[in-house]
Amino acid sequence: MQLYRAFLKQLIRNYVIGLLVAVLVVGGVLLTTTIHISHIEGMRLMGIFTVSAIIMAAAEILVFRRHLRSIRETLKAPSPDLQSLEAAYLQAQRMPRLAVFRIYGPHLLVLCLPAVTITIWMLTQGLLTIPPYYIWLASLGAVLIASCHAMIEFFLTVGAIRPVVKELRRQALSRFGVDFSFEGHVFTSIRIKFLLSTMLIGTFPLFLFSLAAQIRLEEFDTMMTQEYWGWAGVILLIGVLFAYVGALLLTQDVNRPIRQLYRAMNEVKEGNLIQTSNLYSDEFSNLIAGFNMMVRGLQVREERNGKLLDSYFAALAAALDARDPYTAGHSLRVAEYSVLLGTLAGLNEEEIDLLHKTALLHDIGKIGLRDHILLKEGRLTEEEFSQVKSHPEQGENILRQIEPADAMAPYLQGVRSHHERYDGQGYPDGLKGSEIPLYGRIIAVADAYDAMTSDRPYRSGMRSSEALNILEQGRGTQWDPHFAGMFVKYMRSNKSIRPGSPISPL
Repeated sequence: MQLYRAFLKQLIRNYVIGLLVAVLVVGGVLLTTTIHISHIEGMRLMGIFTVSAIIMAAAEILVFRRHLRSIRETLKAPSPDLQSLEAAYLQAQRMPRLAVFRIYGPHLLVLCLPAVTITIWMLTQGLLTIPPYYIWLASLGAVLIASCHAMIEFFLTVGAIRPVVKELRRQALSRFGVDFSFEGHVFTSIRIKFLLSTMLIGTFPLFLFSLAAQIRLEEFDTMMTQEYWGWAGVILLIGVLFAYVGALLLTQDVNRPIRQLYRAMNEVKEGNLIQTSNLYSDEFSNLIAGFNMMVRGLQVREERNGKLLDSYFAALAAALDARDPYTAGHSLRVAEYSVLLGTLAGLNEEEIDLLHKTALLHDIGKIGLRDHILLKEGRLTEEEFSQVKSHPEQGENILRQIEPADAMAPYLQGVRSHHERYDGQGYPDGLKGSEIPLYGRIIAVADAYDAMTSDRPYRSGMRSSEALNILEQGRGTQWDPHFAGMFVKYMRSNKSIRPGSPISPL
């Protein structure tokens, strides 16, 4: 309630300031220095203005109250709902534009229409002896003064709404967890604001002088008046064109770095931490430099987070491998073989990174297996093997518990499907062919090769050539023929690579 009263007082104060500057100062100077009329006619003109002003005030108050209704009701309500807060927030953001519309609408039109009507009536009755074309000059002067008033009140209202906007956002955020940011929605274009304001500032003195000069020129003969307007019209046109070009150049100069920053921020929003070129020598240079400094900080943090995440995945894989000394390093080797296959297959850098992390975690579900099963040296019973076969599902379930869920989602399919067979005889879902996710098909080849070439308590690891022969025989049945064939061909052509040895980049 107190905030609304302060807001209302500020709006009224702004209106009075604009009115005094535009109407009383500019309009008063125009009337008192250019028009010479008798005292009685001056009183009659003042009466016309007073009657018109009363009608204008009544219309403007009605419109003003309607503009404030949603803001007033929301700020006065003890516990407004979210819909009311949002409506009041949007209305507050519209208030500067509405102030302009109000001045050009009920303020200007409702003032001019009665004034023109009464003045014409008095002229027909002989109560006024001013030249009739003064009515048109007065109407043009009213438009000029209203434009000045509208510009002043627009910028004053921009400042007045800030406490209200801040409070409405605070209530929405604290009570409903909603922030009325609207993703940077533009309520008033800075281009239009700068262009119109600078145009008005540049042309206002020209038009004001032209109106005053036209009234004073009635004291001279017609020939002199025509000669005056012959050159004054050219000067006026040049002045208007210069004001427009200047306003346009200034607007573009301000708008250019804003557009550049907006594009760069959209790139950052999409995850592309790019810096933007600093081509400016004014305060925008500091703004661009600050943005680039922020991006550099994000890049450092992103790099650190990436390293931490890589270490986290490697630590999980190492923790699993540490339970069984015979499979130590299995996850790391499977990850290397998977990256090799992914590179041969032409996967991009982001896909290779996801594949690498998925391969590191492919056996994470074995953490849930009891030691007497995981470390058993002999043949597993059917029940024990059934428990081992559950590890892809268990691995997926473990990863689903890690937050944020969307960050772990890319790894789930590969972990779950790395024991599926190309012929549909695998587990846990019996997927077949291309139904098996891409990472699952790649990891299956890498996992099988490392398993065959690694030592176990109950057998020694195979030679690489034997394992590759088995992979080739199983193409199209147990393993994806494309990836298995690609792996076999590469490993045979690089005989220096021994099982378990690091693989050089391609």
